[in-house]
Amino acid sequence: MKFVGAHVSIAGGVFNAPLNAKDIGAKAFALFTKNQRQWKAKPLTEEIIKRFKENMEKVEISPKYILPHDSYLINLGHPEKEKRRKSIEAFVDEVNRCYQLGLNYLNFHPGSHLGKVSEKECLRIIADSINEILDRTKKVILVLENTAGQGNNVGYRFEHLAEIIDLVKDKSRIGVCLDTCHMFAAGYDIRTKEAYEKTMKEFEDIVGFKYLKGMHLNDAKSQLGSRVDRHHSIGKGYIGLDAFKFIMNDKRLDNIPLILETPNKLIWPEEIKLLYSLIEDQKTGKLKI
Repeated sequence: MKFVGAHVSIAGGVFNAPLNAKDIGAKAFALFTKNQRQWKAKPLTEEIIKRFKENMEKVEISPKYILPHDSYLINLGHPEKEKRRKSIEAFVDEVNRCYQLGLNYLNFHPGSHLGKVSEKECLRIIADSINEILDRTKKVILVLENTAGQGNNVGYRFEHLAEIIDLVKDKSRIGVCLDTCHMFAAGYDIRTKEAYEKTMKEFEDIVGFKYLKGMHLNDAKSQLGSRVDRHHSIGKGYIGLDAFKFIMNDKRLDNIPLILETPNKLIWPEEIKLLYSLIEDQKTGKLKI
């Protein structure tokens, strides 16, 4: 079964996120647990936590279909120790916020070497940061997101994700989120059935579906292999609608959060309906609608 949603707003309080997800017909959602443009935030109060959990029950969305995202300011691969320390401390706080809210995951971009160290050294630094964070926190699984490879960001090759995972000591608390726009911009084609299966086989061989905890479903304004991170509405970009049909009918992608980060929030309800409409009847092979 597929669980599709979007990255919803927490305006007015983090407890509003489940309600915002329900309003767009989502069965899954992503959120920031704090203002993503600031390093620090006020601690979550017991009242906020209580209201969040009550709203979760109200909308009947399980924590396993929620994929929180960390602040974009954080860089666990920062080559400078003092600045990396700031990122680690901020990340530990975000993991603890997820734990307080009863959430299972925290999704993050691996990091950037800023042109000051090699990619390989940056991957080692990221893994070291993750190991410290896991030692200092409980239960929450840290979910690496593949990147488009824009600028000095690492994580755009499946090999990068695999290398980080290999260096993480507690593999029960590490996972992966695949972003379709990032994957495409990094050079992984998913536009035809043959290309899709080739890319997914590569992911399985290098990383493994056992680590896949969620996906971001985005079309791309940038072309294949451009390494430019520009999201587009479903079916409107260079990836096209067929790729999302393959995803919605791929059993390997059942029972994980499938999250829209497409640019036009006003059409999220329509995009969610569109994605569900792509599911084929298993007996006839025809669309269910």
